[in-house]
Amino acid sequence: MKKYQLLLFSLLSALILSAGWPARGFPLLLLVGFVPLLWIEDYFYQNRKDFSRFAIIFYSFIAFALWNLLTTWWIYNSTFVGALLAIVLNSFFMSVVFTLFHITRRNIRQTPLAYLSLIFYWIAFEFIHLDWDLSWPWLQLGNGFANYPQWIQWYEYTGILGGSFWILSVNIMIFACIKKYLTTKKISRSWLWICLGTLTLIILPVFLSLVRYYTYTEKTNPVDVVVVQPNIDPYNEEYELEPTVVCQRIIDLASQKADANTDFIVCPESALQEYVWENVMNRCISIDCLRKFMLHYPHVKMVVGISSRKAYQPGDTIPHTARKFSDADMYYDSYNTAVLLDTSANIQKHHKSKLTPGVEEMPFAGNLKFIEKYAIDLGGTVGSLGTDAVHYPFTAGNKIKIAPAICYESAYGEYVDEFVRKGANLIFVITNDGWWGNTAGHRQHLTFSSLRAIESRRCIARSANTGTSAFVNQRGDMFQKTAYWKRAVIRQRLNANSEITFYVRYGDYIGRLCYYGSAVLLLLTFAFWAKQFKKS
Repeated sequence: MKKYQLLLFSLLSALILSAGWPARGFPLLLLVGFVPLLWIEDYFYQNRKDFSRFAIIFYSFIAFALWNLLTTWWIYNSTFVGALLAIVLNSFFMSVVFTLFHITRRNIRQTPLAYLSLIFYWIAFEFIHLDWDLSWPWLQLGNGFANYPQWIQWYEYTGILGGSFWILSVNIMIFACIKKYLTTKKISRSWLWICLGTLTLIILPVFLSLVRYYTYTEKTNPVDVVVVQPNIDPYNEEYELEPTVVCQRIIDLASQKADANTDFIVCPESALQEYVWENVMNRCISIDCLRKFMLHYPHVKMVVGISSRKAYQPGDTIPHTARKFSDADMYYDSYNTAVLLDTSANIQKHHKSKLTPGVEEMPFAGNLKFIEKYAIDLGGTVGSLGTDAVHYPFTAGNKIKIAPAICYESAYGEYVDEFVRKGANLIFVITNDGWWGNTAGHRQHLTFSSLRAIESRRCIARSANTGTSAFVNQRGDMFQKTAYWKRAVIRQRLNANSEITFYVRYGDYIGRLCYYGSAVLLLLTFAFWAKQFKKS
């Protein structure tokens, strides 16, 4: 193949992957999105004497960069630097993974094992990408079917990494079918078996999922929830309006739906426009305002977002996120916080702990403290925020516990399900998606709630400030989706669930298996390379 043909194949992979991506793509395209790239890799492998081991990185980077650009360009609306770094770095990481697969194939030369390495390396990368300072899980392959919950009910056993495993496996099988036919130019029995295996791999998971979808029934355990969407403009109103004005907007909306039967009122991330010290949180004007409103509904609980701060006392361990007071030799942490309020003085708190890189957390700031001053200001607190080492659900009475997920946290299945393992019966997602404008960004983020519902079999109430609010049942179906950039209030009865799914119990076990499997394959790659090097 000529260089321009290699480039066209690279661009074709990017376009197919992008056309299959949520929120408006058709996800079955993801099952063939890697095929052109695999064709390029096979050409380099067959002509390995003419190409270096690293030649593939150029063409794979082009494919992944265009895919990242076409699906996550909207980050630009909030930060150009953040968009550039997210697209370039994520594309580079993906191309390195694909190059490692090519290097393994060149050294091991056992075709089944070599292609297995692609699956292992890619999923190990996705697994690692969930839990480090540059975490960006948006383009994990398993997210691609988020808009089609009927097809992925088996995520309750595998999580989204099971979806990634499926997508990569099908791509490899389809490539094998095409290659064998073009190589032999005939329909052989072995080719038919490969095609049959490929069709089975595609159809069987979807068929079993549809059976599960149409036979799954929720146990009746209703909780009455009101969700408020106050629609505070993050660019022109947030942290500019008086706290009492914001509170009154929330109260006016909630009053339209709440009554004596309401159990919860859910408000979005950073809905309260005050910075409060946690040791005197009950003195907060906004919280006092909401409590007075709640007196009309004595048993109602309210979940709402706020920015909070905690001062460290002498003798306390000072984390790297702490800031020094300008007028005292003391330190404090700032948090993006969700609180659960009732009419008592008790306040339950959850600090957002999956932070947005570059905005709420400067990567590797623990070792490079000086870079925190370059944090991107999107309103509220700037710089690395504090986090919780351990996470507990909110407790409302003796029977109901709530998993609070703040914005970016809802993209992490195992993280959210930590609350479920500790007894959470429902999930409340509170977010502020207006930074991205009316783009695919807020729509993609919305679809992730369907994934969390299926993985945990928990109903979800989602309150977005300027995005889309909705309710999600345990099958991943969405109800009462609100319009973008409109004030709204919705109400739904959600069934609380106490059963634990296989995925909740064992988490990202597929990622761990692929992580350790990748280590073995890399050792084998090195061993085969060393053996060949000695012979030469």
